[in-house]
Amino acid sequence: MITLIDVHKARERIKTQIYLSPLPYSETISRMTGNRVFFKLENLQMTGSFKERGALNRLLTLSAAESKHGVIAASAGNHGMALAFHSQRLQIGATIVMPVFAPLIKISRVRQYGAQSVLHGNDYDTALAEAQRLSQANGLTFVSAFNDPWIVAGQGTIGLELYEQNPDLDAVVIPVGGGGLIAGIALVLKTLNPKIKIIGVQSEAVPSMKAALAHGAPVRLPPATTIADGIAVRRVGETPFDLVTKFVDEIVTVSEGEIVNAVLLLLEIEKTVAEGAAAVPLAALMNKKISLAGKNIGLIVSGGNIDMNLIARIIEKGMIQDGRQCRLNVIVTDRPGNLAHLTQCIADLGANILQIGQSRGFGRVAIGETEVELVVETTGADHIQRLRDGLNLHGFRLQPQS
Repeated sequence: MITLIDVHKARERIKTQIYLSPLPYSETISRMTGNRVFFKLENLQMTGSFKERGALNRLLTLSAAESKHGVIAASAGNHGMALAFHSQRLQIGATIVMPVFAPLIKISRVRQYGAQSVLHGNDYDTALAEAQRLSQANGLTFVSAFNDPWIVAGQGTIGLELYEQNPDLDAVVIPVGGGGLIAGIALVLKTLNPKIKIIGVQSEAVPSMKAALAHGAPVRLPPATTIADGIAVRRVGETPFDLVTKFVDEIVTVSEGEIVNAVLLLLEIEKTVAEGAAAVPLAALMNKKISLAGKNIGLIVSGGNIDMNLIARIIEKGMIQDGRQCRLNVIVTDRPGNLAHLTQCIADLGANILQIGQSRGFGRVAIGETEVELVVETTGADHIQRLRDGLNLHGFRLQPQS
């Protein structure tokens, strides 16, 4: 088990190459949650995530022979990018095995940083098995994304920074995949301040650390899909698990919809791009999965490597869930002027039409009627209800919401 001394040594190794990420206070999120909230912006690292810390620390501890032969890793993306970037800088050959469905931005960045990219399997665990096979076959040093004391020590340097930037934090909320990030931070902060609360957050789809704690040892979960691909690890590592059992207070989970909404909040309110995995701490806080009213809370924004197409879908989905877009199906009499009357009523009720379409021969309409499908921009759930009530008062027949 690593110690605080190991983390201090890691910081000495990596400090000239790693960005000291800021810890800004969020007035708006603090007001919304009833806490004093600070975001640790690890998405601002060169490769867009905290993974650089552990990857660089591990590379700097390789022997001369290991450096000459090169390294290999399995990664959903961020660990691979970090290892590729620093391997290129240190002139160490690197091979990164990634799931076939890894985000395109992460695949392209690994290649841009000069590493050999191998796409294998549908999830991280399948890629991991292939990376371990290639490691043995080709004499490459395998660099785990989380199950390695050097990696954990590197991630723990975030804990040192948090303590120095704000020693008055009452709690820190951290994304959990394989466990390396939370293990390193928890070790540091609990050693320096035993009263601080360390809370981990996972996707409901892949709650591997929560399952491990319930079982008393790491267990392998079945495959599942989540927008938080960076923490979609089906089995946590033994090294971080031992530290988590000793230093972490609680592990909670959040739903896919809650993660989507948190990504949108970070974009809209904090002007911060966060991938799904990085948004889970905010999702947990916003949805009251943790009880920390009136406390100083640090949230780890672990990475910002998210595909632009996915951001567009997240924005649309988040707007719908937040009640700022809705779909209406309205039956109107098929006579001149009725469509214009419908759109004018919607405008008078303060909604903006984004899309409109008509259907006469399909669905639930009778002869002489038309079904109008509209996507409208609204201000929230209350506005949607006022809109529906207002259209009913004007004699329009609305189909049930789907």
